[in-house]
Amino acid sequence: MITISEATSKDFKIIREIAYKTWPDVYGEILSAAQLDYMLKAFYSEEVLRDNVANNGHHFILAYDGAVCLGFASFQHDYLDDKVTRLHKIYLVPEAQGKGAGRLLVDAVVAYAKENHSKILSLNVNRFNKALTFYQKLGFEVVGEEDIELDHGYLMEDYKLEKQL
Repeated sequence: MITISEATSKDFKIIREIAYKTWPDVYGEILSAAQLDYMLKAFYSEEVLRDNVANNGHHFILAYDGAVCLGFASFQHDYLDDKVTRLHKIYLVPEAQGKGAGRLLVDAVVAYAKENHSKILSLNVNRFNKALTFYQKLGFEVVGEEDIELDHGYLMEDYKLEKQL
């Protein structure tokens, strides 16, 4: 049975391990190896994870099947000072995809968002990421596009998605 639990700073190591395991599978055909390496280091260093929790209001949750961590999600309430909960990250190890853990993680974020009186759950997804159909099946709608420039000329080409709560 898959269970969801709140993560602590002690779980940053497993979060990083999952990110490093999943990103090549998710983005390997979309991004160059150099950009993958850059983004993983930029988004998943111990310092960045700590800062996101301590200073940016991010919360992390983990999906477990017994003692095995299948994936994680991170989210932030009151995104841009509005009644929006922002789903920043959701990743599952490749062998766990399609088994319901992703839906359980999103359902948990929805529950936290409703407890916080959020009206919308929002996220960005790469325009070439096949996870777009997953989000649409869960009731998210594309509300726009956003190109985010990173260092070294790297570009994140995203759809902006929202789900009414």
